[in-house]
Amino acid sequence: MDIHNWLEIGAALALLLLFALPLGRYMYGVYERPETLPRPLRAVEGLVCRLAGVDPDRDMGWKEYASCLLLFNLFGFLVVFALMMGQTALPLNPEQLPGASWHLAFNTAVSFMTNTNWQSYSGESSLSFLVQMLGLTVQNFVSAATGMAVALVLIRGLVRREAKGLGNFWADLVRGTLFILLPLSILLAVALIQQGVPQNLDPYVAATTLEGAKQTIPMGPAASQIAIKQLGTNGGGFFGLNSAHPLENPTPVSNWLELVSILLIPAAFVVTFGEMAGRRQARTLFLVMFGLLCLGLGLCLWAEYTGNPTLGGAIMEGKETRFGVTGSVLWAVFTTAASNGSVNAAMSSLTPAGGAIPLVNMMLGEVVFGGAGAGLYGMLLFVLLTVFLAGLMVGRTPEYLGKKLDSRDMRLVILGLILPGLFVLLGAGVSLALPQGLSSLSAGGPHGLSEVLYAFTSAGNNNGSAFAGLRADTPYYNVLLGLVMLVGRFGVLLPVLAVAGNMAGKKISPAGPGAFATDSLLFGLLLTGVVLIVGGLTYLPALALGPVSEQLLMLRGAAF
Repeated sequence: MDIHNWLEIGAALALLLLFALPLGRYMYGVYERPETLPRPLRAVEGLVCRLAGVDPDRDMGWKEYASCLLLFNLFGFLVVFALMMGQTALPLNPEQLPGASWHLAFNTAVSFMTNTNWQSYSGESSLSFLVQMLGLTVQNFVSAATGMAVALVLIRGLVRREAKGLGNFWADLVRGTLFILLPLSILLAVALIQQGVPQNLDPYVAATTLEGAKQTIPMGPAASQIAIKQLGTNGGGFFGLNSAHPLENPTPVSNWLELVSILLIPAAFVVTFGEMAGRRQARTLFLVMFGLLCLGLGLCLWAEYTGNPTLGGAIMEGKETRFGVTGSVLWAVFTTAASNGSVNAAMSSLTPAGGAIPLVNMMLGEVVFGGAGAGLYGMLLFVLLTVFLAGLMVGRTPEYLGKKLDSRDMRLVILGLILPGLFVLLGAGVSLALPQGLSSLSAGGPHGLSEVLYAFTSAGNNNGSAFAGLRADTPYYNVLLGLVMLVGRFGVLLPVLAVAGNMAGKKISPAGPGAFATDSLLFGLLLTGVVLIVGGLTYLPALALGPVSEQLLMLRGAAF
């Protein structure tokens, strides 16, 4: 690594820290103090709510909030499914692309509705402009706004005193979409257009290369979808090659902007939490997340620059020359620290140790900043578990933010933490035992195991990135991965809402002299240990059979 590589890393981390603080405080104002917004913005919100017949000031209990959320997500699923199945008969399809198969439409609709954006297809050769805009881009907005709303509900449940209401789902959805995601996406989309990303409705262009070969250059409304896919931690690309495609990510500047956008809202949400629950509390969480991010980044850089000793160190196979090793590693770590899923290099081409870092990032529950809102509520589940363990160690009733945790809280916390891992391991294990699962592998040995394990880890933790090599567009994988995505999203989201409802009704008691401080360095270290241990105990055997075994065999000259 040279000085330019260090500057690239430093610039990305510095920009993330620079913009997270003001954005987080602005987000607090949007959600909790909407009266401070400019009058024109409040007028737009009022118009939308009136048209929808919604009273934004009416508080909902957690069950009503959950019901509205589930119905809205079901509607989004049905819209995307119908658009994909009827694509041939719909307008804005200049290439006359056929409708999708039922299992691909199911997988894609679930994927975008759950903020996973797993793609078993190549966008430019499978989906019309209408499906990309009305189906996928819209879901990129509302699925991110849904995760942000749930995080907000959990914070309200922790800080409100003996309350029954947790806010209004429709108001939170509208405010997150109109006042946070939309303006940021417009700014980023304009910047990407300036860098050369297409934004049009033109037919595909037939071109002749210098060698005389014929080439088709896809056109379409790409910049608008790419902007929200990064900012909303979605990851679903307009093009099949995703952020490695020269029209989706054409320059180092576009790469840098998209990279920072991935973690911007998740990092800012920790600041929003601080404005509502206490800045010292948020500082501890932010340092834990940032520390885990830097740890993963350092290990992945070491693995990739050490490379394969048989081939003479660091290699560029599977990486874009214009991004290099550092740019590829930065993206791989950032995109799996968030539940984003976009890629600018082939994950499968990383060294086994380098590829294990993105895998572990997802296995930790996408809490290293994580998804938009989803990362924070996932980390807060770990916080409550850590508080419970600390209470056992010091012999006191566990408390967080002045509220005592009871057995119901802990059952819900454990349920939210173990469900994704349970279905990831079940899905991967079954797929490695059945011919329908093995028939899609492109490699054998531990690398083949990693292909399957990565796919289910990505689906179960709503990431969406692919290890490559696994042929996933089959009825078996489309349906099974879709079901795992549903569990990974709602199997965590619903327990979080229930915890919020239970905590909201409790009294807030002043901390006693023997209370365990949750804003200290000691608690931050304990929280880090719990995150790593829970993830390690859940997935360590699978990691040992996959990337760990492959790394040891690579050092002996074996390849798969």
